Amino acid sequence: MKKIRFGILGTAVIARKNWKAIHNSGNAIITAVASRDIARSRKFIAEFQREARFPATPRAFGSYEELIASPDVDAVYMPLPTGLRKEWVIRAAKAGKHVVCEKPCAADLPELQEMISACQRNKVQFMDGVMFMHSKRLMLLRKTLDDTKSIGKIKRIATQLSFNAPDDFLRGNIRMQSPLEPHGCLGDLGWYCIRFTLCALNWQMPRRVRAHILSQAGTKKSRGTVPTEFSAELFFDKDTSASFYCSFITENQAWANVSGTKGYLRVDDFVLPFLGDKLSFEVFNSKFAVRGCDFEMTRNARQLSVKEHANSARDAQETNLFRNFAAQVQSGKLNKDWPMWSLKTQQVMEACFTSARQGREVKLSDSK
Repeated sequence: MKKIRFGILGTAVIARKNWKAIHNSGNAIITAVASRDIARSRKFIAEFQREARFPATPRAFGSYEELIASPDVDAVYMPLPTGLRKEWVIRAAKAGKHVVCEKPCAADLPELQEMISACQRNKVQFMDGVMFMHSKRLMLLRKTLDDTKSIGKIKRIATQLSFNAPDDFLRGNIRMQSPLEPHGCLGDLGWYCIRFTLCALNWQMPRRVRAHILSQAGTKKSRGTVPTEFSAELFFDKDTSASFYCSFITENQAWANVSGTKGYLRVDDFVLPFLGDKLSFEVFNSKFAVRGCDFEMTRNARQLSVKEHANSARDAQETNLFRNFAAQVQSGKLNKDWPMWSLKTQQVMEACFTSARQGREVKLSDSK
């Protein structure tokens, strides 16, 4: 079957990882890279062709318009800043190009709704770039949550995603510029926490949220500040709740904890897996007993694993993402779940952002 031909719109750092993911997919290739500076496109292509070579060298473009108009591109991978995505997703859709969009997908919910509507009208596939959604570990985690014995009824989910950014990041990175990345660490990191929570709860939406910006900053190019530390509480039906914390100023952590009536599970690397060829999580069914004067707690832990490389391999989650996307495009049918995942994640993120900015609890109906 013909391989899906990707064009990369922009040369952001994450595009390096996804160059190799597309190369490893087996059913997709890169045929073009665009930047607003053609020299940058050429440099990007030359560097990564040396590391993961495509049979035909991808073409360099000096404008996004040229790539979108190219007849040699079937799908566009879009790592452009959030504030720029709406225009180019819609242009790509109108040109009949399928879209893999980095996250957070849009500056606000109406923008994302417009972007997805454009894809639907033009019968092209839309998907965001959350890699862990395409890991075999997530399938095993889903099976564990659904077995009714390991965890029982989910009562509480807690997640944290953080990294301690260097000073040059805080002074100049685009993620610190409010016009380009208005949600700061909430968009860059909190998106993953929200996505994991919604996925674990089978896409049930919270009824209300309460969130806080714990610290904020901006660069000289910002009109205002963006969150650098953010926390939120999400309240669902049936007395289920969730919390998350994300930060640009706290050291590397990416854990998720799901607690239920019969046990709990913990994933220590739910976003970017630790190096190795095995992805794992632990399930705990601790037991407590009183024996005379002794209060005894037994751990009762078991580790569940899948064979899957952490990154840069044919079975890694980022490769699975592009392989799954290309296979969907080849099928000639549109996957309706993928845009739904993005819309729900965006809606919850927006509700959290509104709550934090306005200092009040927000009902999800208020954020639409």
